[in-house]
Amino acid sequence: MPAKLNVETLQSVFQTRPDILAGIQEAADTPARVGLFNEIASFVYERIATASDHGSTQDDDGPAAKRRRVDIAQVRPSQQTQSNGSTAGGGVSLDAATSEQVLLEVKDISASAPQRKKYDVCFTKNFLYASVSGSSTPVQGIVYPWKEIEHIFYLPVPEKSTVQHNYVVLPRNSYLPTRTAKPAAGAAPTSPTALEPFVFTVPGAAPKPGSIGGASAKTAEAVSDSYSTLFHWALATSLKSAGNHSCSIVASDPKLFHSVTRQAHRPTEKAVHVKAFRGSKDGYLFFLPTGILWGFKKPIVFLPLDRIVALSFTSVLARTFNIVVELDVDESGNVEKEIEFGMLDKEDFEGINANYVQRHGLADKSMAEKRKAKRELAENNKTTGGEDDADGTGGGEAENAQTAGMTELEKAQWEAEQRLQDEEDEDEEDYDPGSEGESEGSGTSSEEEDDDEDAEGGEDDDDDENDLDGEGMDED
Repeated sequence: MPAKLNVETLQSVFQTRPDILAGIQEAADTPARVGLFNEIASFVYERIATASDHGSTQDDDGPAAKRRRVDIAQVRPSQQTQSNGSTAGGGVSLDAATSEQVLLEVKDISASAPQRKKYDVCFTKNFLYASVSGSSTPVQGIVYPWKEIEHIFYLPVPEKSTVQHNYVVLPRNSYLPTRTAKPAAGAAPTSPTALEPFVFTVPGAAPKPGSIGGASAKTAEAVSDSYSTLFHWALATSLKSAGNHSCSIVASDPKLFHSVTRQAHRPTEKAVHVKAFRGSKDGYLFFLPTGILWGFKKPIVFLPLDRIVALSFTSVLARTFNIVVELDVDESGNVEKEIEFGMLDKEDFEGINANYVQRHGLADKSMAEKRKAKRELAENNKTTGGEDDADGTGGGEAENAQTAGMTELEKAQWEAEQRLQDEEDEDEEDYDPGSEGESEGSGTSSEEEDDDEDAEGGEDDDDDENDLDGEGMDED
C-alpha cells in the first residue's frame, strides 16, 4: 500500500501557511518524498507541542513555535474576529471560514487572480473562498465574506477558440488602485492585507461527474446544465441569504456595446471587449452597464459610472486613439483622478462614443482648454509661432465646410493638421530674400532658395508630425 501524507499533522503545523501546505501536497509525488514530509511534520509538531507545554518564549523554541504563539495565542484585541468574519484592518479570519459547513464545493476551477492556480471554490453561509484540492482549508487571501462583495461580473474570455467565461468578484475598495487619498486624522491606515479581486474561469460545458460536493450538492444538480448556470445560481443565492442585496451579477451584452473588430478565432461572435494598454500592460476594456472594467492583468480596474466625471478622447492618430477617464475618487467629492487607456483601435471610436459616452450622458472633454493648451505648448517648443490673422476670422466658413460631416475624432485630427499648415505658411511669409532679389540673374538663385526652403519646410513638417506623435506617447 503506497504511503500517504499525514494531512492532519501537516494542517496542524502549517495552518497559518496554506501556501506551504499546498506546495508540499504538490511535491509529494513519490513514496520517498511522502515519508520525508511526514517526518518533517512530526518533528515540527513535537517542537510546537513541547514549546506550548513549557510556555517558553526563549529563542531556542524555534521559529515555528514563535510563529504559532504570535499568530494564534497572542492575537491583539484589535485583530480579533468580528461578527462578519473579517478582522480589523481588512484581513479575514481563516478560522471563521473553516468552522462553517461547506454548502457547495466546485472542484478544479482555474483561477487567474489573485493567484494563477487551480482551486476548489467553496460556498458557506457567510463566505466564498478557494481551497487546495483535497483540503478544506481556505487559501490565505482568497476568502471573501459575502457582505464585503460589491461587484460580480460575468465576461467572455477574449481570444480563445473555445467559449470560456470569467467570473470577476470585486470586494469593496479593491478595484480603484490609483486612489491615494490619505486617511483622516486618527483613522487607522489601510491594511496591506486588504482583499484583492478574485477572477476564475469556467468552460462552456457541463460540470464533470463528481466535481460538485457539499451539503447542497443534490439541490445544485438541478441547475448544473453548465458551469455558468451553476455559479449564477450559487452566487445569487448566497448573496441573498447573506443579506447582500446591493450586489448582482452583471454580464456583458453585445446589444449594448460591441467592437467592430472581427474575431479571427470566433468570427460569428461579436467581441464585447476592446484591446487597450494601461501603461505598458496590455489588456481589455469592457464597457458594461454599471461601469468600465479593464482586465485581466493585475491589478484589475473597475470604474463605476457613478464615479466617472468625464471621458475624453486624446492622442488621436491615424489608426489609434487614447481615452482618459476622470474619476471622483474622494468621498468628499473634491479630488479627481485621471486614468488613461491607450492604443485603442480607431474603428471602435464611434461605438464607444455613441453607444457608451452619449448613452450614459458622460461629458466629452476631448477639446477641453487644458488639453488644447498642453498639446499646443509641446508643438510650440519645436516650431516658430506666428501672429494671428489680422481679421481674426481664420476662415471660419471654409473650416465649417471642411469639417461638415466629420466625427469629433476626425475634427480633432483635422484641426491639428491645419495648425501645422498655418505655422508653415507663416514661416514662408516672414522670409526676406534680401537685396539679391533685385540683381540680374537672381531668379535662378531665388528658385533654388525656394526649393531649399520647401525641402526644409517638409522636414519641419515631418518633425512637427513626429512631435505630435511624441506627445501622444508621452500621454501614454
